[in-house]
Amino acid sequence: MSGTVDTDPERDRPDDVKQPEKPKLLSILGPGLITGAADDDPSGIATYSQAGAQFGYDLGWTLLFSWPLMCAIQEISARIGRVTGRGIAGNLKAHYPAAFVYGLVALLVVANTINLGADMGAMGAALNLVVGGPTLLYVVLFGAISIGLEVFVRYARYVSVLKWLTLSLFAYVGVAVVVHMPWAKVAFHLVVPHISFAPGYLTVVVAILGTTISPYLFFWQAEEEVEEVKERDDARPLERDAAAAPAEFQRIRWDTYIGMGFSAVIAMFILWTTAATLNAHGITNIQTSAEAAKALGPIAGQFAKVIFALGIVGTGLLALPVLAGSAAFAMGEAFGWHVGLSRKLNRAKAFYGAIAAAMIIGGALNFFHFIDPIKALFWSAVINGVASVPIMAMIMHLASHKAAMGEFKIHLGLKAIGWLATAVMAAAAVGMFATMGA
Repeated sequence: MSGTVDTDPERDRPDDVKQPEKPKLLSILGPGLITGAADDDPSGIATYSQAGAQFGYDLGWTLLFSWPLMCAIQEISARIGRVTGRGIAGNLKAHYPAAFVYGLVALLVVANTINLGADMGAMGAALNLVVGGPTLLYVVLFGAISIGLEVFVRYARYVSVLKWLTLSLFAYVGVAVVVHMPWAKVAFHLVVPHISFAPGYLTVVVAILGTTISPYLFFWQAEEEVEEVKERDDARPLERDAAAAPAEFQRIRWDTYIGMGFSAVIAMFILWTTAATLNAHGITNIQTSAEAAKALGPIAGQFAKVIFALGIVGTGLLALPVLAGSAAFAMGEAFGWHVGLSRKLNRAKAFYGAIAAAMIIGGALNFFHFIDPIKALFWSAVINGVASVPIMAMIMHLASHKAAMGEFKIHLGLKAIGWLATAVMAAAAVGMFATMGA
């Protein structure tokens, strides 16, 4: 095994055959769309539900405000992967001190593992809500399924099936249509920020930002661009194929904007629906999956629990591979392993071992009963919000670094929005800590 990350375009799996050329629209949609779908994971559903239940429509502005910020940082991450042919961790290793890189990777791995545990716990609780039975057994089952799929089946193949389960999230849109929704109030709070220093308010803001602008999404989208280069016979990193840059950057931009737009719209409807159904009826603190499912009662009736469970399980099965995979990619590039989801198990044992370890450790957290699943989802979003600050700062520095990006270092407009996103995350985290004891 070499001491550097293997980035040759070799495809190890026998089912990797060249696919027919896709229609133009479909060819635009790729890593950004999948990343956006994974962004509305169980942690996101719980966080937006808690925000709507606790503060009504007051926090709607955070989702509109964060959309261009999340688009910018995800586009920057994708550019890093497409330009260099390496992921974020690989680039950090090439240009910064090893100890510093290991520290950032450790931060990502810890945040991802906690998020994995919270997501698996919520998935188990959601299935228990519908069919009963042992929640912890379901946690083990979901972990085993996710490990098996990610190790033995290409993510791009099975994600095309799993993503249909996320259609259950559109039930929140349906509820917003059938219940009494004060649209004038909704619109007002969407465009006029409501700032409060009341205890808990800024914690929820950090949780919303942390589940929309999450470190694992940065690493994942960059690595998916690298994987795309490996799997396309006609593709090379843009640092070696400058002529392809305009078309590739346009594809990345539209892919990211559409994917993040899908994520933001669904998030808005989850918040609005819980505000109209739970907050309006005095339920301001969601403690259980059953309480969260009540938001779907006006349209789903007795099937509310089933629809809620499908949303949690479907988005969870999409997000678990992203969480474990991004951690494994970061570790692999930092330590010089062979990495890649298109590789056979015997060619990337350490990489797939890291995926399995992250899943197992995350799932094991549920056996210690530290916190109930809904609260665990919320606090994992808070942890992501805090952890994202130093990681975003390094991504911004890397993307502006000529030694790493050459002539493709990010332009002034993208740089300004990216640093604004970093500053907003930092300010929210500082404000949260400052008001925690209030």
